[in-house]
Amino acid sequence: MPSLSTTSVVTALRAAGCVFAEDEAKLILTTARTPDEAAAMVDRRVAGLPLELVLGWAEFAGLRITVEPGVFVPRRRTEFLVEQALATVPGARVVVDLCCGSGAVGAALAVSLDAAELHAADIDPAAVRCARRNIAPHGGQAHEGDLFAALPARLRGRVDILAANVPYVPTGEVPLLPSEARDHEPLVALDGGTDGLDVLRRVAAEAPAWLAPGGCLLVETSERQASLALDIFRRSGLTAHTAVSEELYAHMVIGTRS
Repeated sequence: MPSLSTTSVVTALRAAGCVFAEDEAKLILTTARTPDEAAAMVDRRVAGLPLELVLGWAEFAGLRITVEPGVFVPRRRTEFLVEQALATVPGARVVVDLCCGSGAVGAALAVSLDAAELHAADIDPAAVRCARRNIAPHGGQAHEGDLFAALPARLRGRVDILAANVPYVPTGEVPLLPSEARDHEPLVALDGGTDGLDVLRRVAAEAPAWLAPGGCLLVETSERQASLALDIFRRSGLTAHTAVSEELYAHMVIGTRS
């Protein structure tokens, strides 16, 4: 089969409604190993599969993170969580990536924290398999289970950075999400309950017992949820504040065990 031309790929992607057709065409053509594979990738993208799942990877914090069908794709805005974690506890020795999805946050933290002990956990078996591939090169361990129940008990009271990218979309708003998320990502990674904060409440309630003195819990929220999430953190006994990145449109709550 002859090689696809960049022009033909761009034309096909643009006709399918891809806004960044030129950039996507370049990524597909440089990722594909054969012309047949490139053609199949274009077909999958035209059919509506998210670009990251077509490629098999997503760029996050300068890393290529492996992603697979049925696994939450890391968002650019979550790079802000990584930045804030490193700024809050720059010498962290024990890191936990809770609700880890692909393990992108844990992998990015491990790169900046030389020799930190890294653990990632998720309730979704597909996410755990994917995370294991992404954090194993950094010496990380991935665990399957419901929040803290998945973690080794020996981590209690020792965690310096607890990054929990919990689901925070209110149940009633899930049908309003873009089709790439709604149709291709697991509901458990999106649906945060009636007000979107059910999982956040559970994490905040247990976090103080797992954090080391001076350790921090970092959670992403929406702008309108931030004040309520802040109150939840404080009621759990954490010293808490919000952080915002206007550039990435990212809103976070950071709680520290005093």
